[in-house]
Amino acid sequence: MNESPYFVSDVMSRPVVAVVRDAPFKEIAEALARWRVSAVPVLDSERRVVGVVSEADLLLKEEFRGLASKDSGRVRRPVDLAKAGASTAEDLMTSPAITVHEDMTLPQAARIMAVEKVKRLPVVDAEGRVCGVVSRSDLLKVFLRTDEDLAAEIRTGVLQRLAAVSGGDVHVRVRQGVVALSGTLNDPRLVPVAIRLIQAVPGVVRIESTLNGPRDASAGIFPGADD
Repeated sequence: MNESPYFVSDVMSRPVVAVVRDAPFKEIAEALARWRVSAVPVLDSERRVVGVVSEADLLLKEEFRGLASKDSGRVRRPVDLAKAGASTAEDLMTSPAITVHEDMTLPQAARIMAVEKVKRLPVVDAEGRVCGVVSRSDLLKVFLRTDEDLAAEIRTGVLQRLAAVSGGDVHVRVRQGVVALSGTLNDPRLVPVAIRLIQAVPGVVRIESTLNGPRDASAGIFPGADD
């Protein structure tokens, strides 16, 4: 059972597949294919992330292959054209790299991925050195928690504490990540508090509540809050 928020360090992948600044084009392509990843961080001599090379960066060489020199002036993507002629990681990489810290929560990392429109992010420690990589699939690992694990955390981490304040008789059942709540809390003002706290439990997909509240206004279906 985990009664604390999930952090990037809980789900990130390691060891890290990475390359150095002078890594040649073919070596990068081989690393992406061998390890089945879509991008690799580029590291300096102290293992600090200085950039990222992705499949999209490598594919520019094919996209611009055969482009006549007389046509180059009409290209509106000079950066991409330069990458198409690059042969090392330093010239191919996107820099500065977008990174996350290992103590970030999963919702924080998910928001960065969404805003920056990336599928993978290098994870760095307090000194900026790479310590892992987190991907979209890694962020979904919280939804692999068992129903029993979720129910246990909800009972001990949320409901027991509320009952100590309010009293009442609340029942919880979890199936496929969907939490069903029933019963009563003596202080109806705590019903929406219970909903919010349970929504914040990593791995909860949805909440179906029939907890008693003022005019039964608390009854309903609530989406999970981990996205």
